[in-house]
Amino acid sequence: MQEPKCPFCRHPAPETDEEADLNRERRVEANDPVATREKGAAFYENGDYESAFQCWTKASKWGDAEAHYRMAKLYRDGEGVEKDSKKEWRHLEEAAIGGHPAARHNLGVREGGKGRIERAKKHFIIAANLGNDESIEALKGGYVKGFVRKEELGAAIRAYQTAKDEAKSPQRDEAEEFQRKPIPELDFSTESSWVNYATARRQLLLQQR
Repeated sequence: MQEPKCPFCRHPAPETDEEADLNRERRVEANDPVATREKGAAFYENGDYESAFQCWTKASKWGDAEAHYRMAKLYRDGEGVEKDSKKEWRHLEEAAIGGHPAARHNLGVREGGKGRIERAKKHFIIAANLGNDESIEALKGGYVKGFVRKEELGAAIRAYQTAKDEAKSPQRDEAEEFQRKPIPELDFSTESSWVNYATARRQLLLQQR
């Protein structure tokens, strides 16, 4: 059997936590955004939000979408930084541009909360195409009540299924687990239900720690 190798350096995979930490530090020193983000995650899990902020700031500047997403959470909750909604949404926008499904969904939530149904729908479609569960459910609800056309939903479901069929990366699993919680079930009985959906989702995000 072929010896497993690290996907980053192609050397044999570390056998101990100490070796893994050493490999990560080498990647951090080489300005690897993923390694830097992972180091920030370790700080965050230990309650060192300021160090997490420093790592994620670097990783986000190097274009890491997940780092932008986590920076948004720090600014939302005031962990290691002052709460700042403008910076929260700026980082969410950067994460969404970088292909982060949950960030794109949250932009849809924001637009829905402002009553911008068409904009919200576009964000939900993009997020669903990337495999986001919440967005595909929002689109299904919108279709039932006439806010989403049949062809739009059909195309989104096909793209969603393709995304779900692809092998999930550890980073995506980690990201989904990091911040996602189920939202209250909504019937989408009126146009205002999409606004209510966005409001409920936003409140849940604000309450989550």
